[in-house]
Amino acid sequence: MKTKYKNNDHLPRYYNGDTRYEKVKEQMDLLGITDVTTNRQHRNGTVVWQLPIKNNNSGKTFIEVASFSTGYVRNQNSGYSNYQLNKRCESEPQYYETAGFKPGEKLYRKFTTRTCKLIPIEIDRLEYLISYCLKNYYIKRANEVADGKYVSQWYHEHMLENANSPTVTRNLKKISELHDRIYELESQVDVADRKLAETKVRQDVSVIVNGHRYKVI
Repeated sequence: MKTKYKNNDHLPRYYNGDTRYEKVKEQMDLLGITDVTTNRQHRNGTVVWQLPIKNNNSGKTFIEVASFSTGYVRNQNSGYSNYQLNKRCESEPQYYETAGFKPGEKLYRKFTTRTCKLIPIEIDRLEYLISYCLKNYYIKRANEVADGKYVSQWYHEHMLENANSPTVTRNLKKISELHDRIYELESQVDVADRKLAETKVRQDVSVIVNGHRYKVI
C-alpha cells in the first residue's frame, strides 16, 4: 500500500483478517484512497485517509479525512479548521425554570442543540467515510483528475471544440475560477454549520406541573 509516511508499519496487517475491513480496503484501492495513518495515530485509535483530489481552498494539498475513537469522523484540511462529517441530530431537550412576568408566575425555558450522531464502532466509521467520500467528493466532483484540478464535463468538451479560440479560452478560465470559489465557499459553510450545531435553540411550549399550567419559553 502506498503511503507518504515511513512510520506506519502497522498498515500491511491492519486491513487483513476481517471481511469488512478487507472490503473497505478493496473500495479504497478502487477509489485511489491512501491510508496515511502514522503509528502514533494508530495507537490512539485514529485512521487518516488521503483522497486523490486536491482541496479547492489552496489547490496544493490533497483532501484528508479521518476516523477517531471518540466516534467522530472529520475532514482534516478543507476548511479553516477540521470539521465533523457525522450526521446531525437534535439533542435531548433541557428545561430551566425562571421567574415569570407576574408575581408567582414561573416560566420554563426549553433548550435543544444540533449535535453530531457519534459512530462508536471503528469499522462502521470507515464504512461511513467510504460512503460519504463517494457521495460528496467523487460523485459531486466527478471530473477531478489525478492532479486534483477540477474540470467540469461540459467545460472539457467545450474546450476541445474551441481549443483555437483565445476569447473562449479566457472566458472558460474565468468560469473555472468561479467553480473553485464556489467550493471554497462550501467549505466555509461547512465550518459555519459546525459552529451553529453548538448554538442552543429556544422554543416556546407550555407544561402542566402539579395541576398548574406554566408558560414555557
